[in-house]
Amino acid sequence: MFCAISIFILANCDYDLFTTIKGQLVKGDSTMSIKKHGLSIGIERINNNVFLALKAVGKLTHADYELITPMLDSAISQVKDAEVNVLIDGTELEGWELRAAWDDLKLGLKHNNEFRKIAIYGNKNWQEIAAKVGSWFISGEIKYFENVTDAVNWLSA
Repeated sequence: MFCAISIFILANCDYDLFTTIKGQLVKGDSTMSIKKHGLSIGIERINNNVFLALKAVGKLTHADYELITPMLDSAISQVKDAEVNVLIDGTELEGWELRAAWDDLKLGLKHNNEFRKIAIYGNKNWQEIAAKVGSWFISGEIKYFENVTDAVNWLSA
């Protein structure tokens, strides 16, 4: 069950973001493997609060940001003095393509003052480092978690 992130709903929902997976066959030497890639996005607005839940699988691409950016822009543009809280499930995230990393930086700078808290739930050391580096570019807080319950509790505090 996908559950939107809000202080009112968080206490009563189980975290279980469904991911859209696109399988691609990738030719190797003599074997074929499936390379997973997918993105799930949930956005909810309550008054001037915007809650974004994002789960990424595989490597983020420029095309992913072409999907994410207008959705976030639209949600924020309709709210005066928006405050955005974000939960990123990076447990299956492998990183960014170069152009997608640039897109991510531009998105962060564009909405710098609107991001209140960003919780990155992951299982890779580089994600913790990325959270620290990301905090240099936004006015809000970014924190890395290895436990989703801790991430959700921090966002709702």
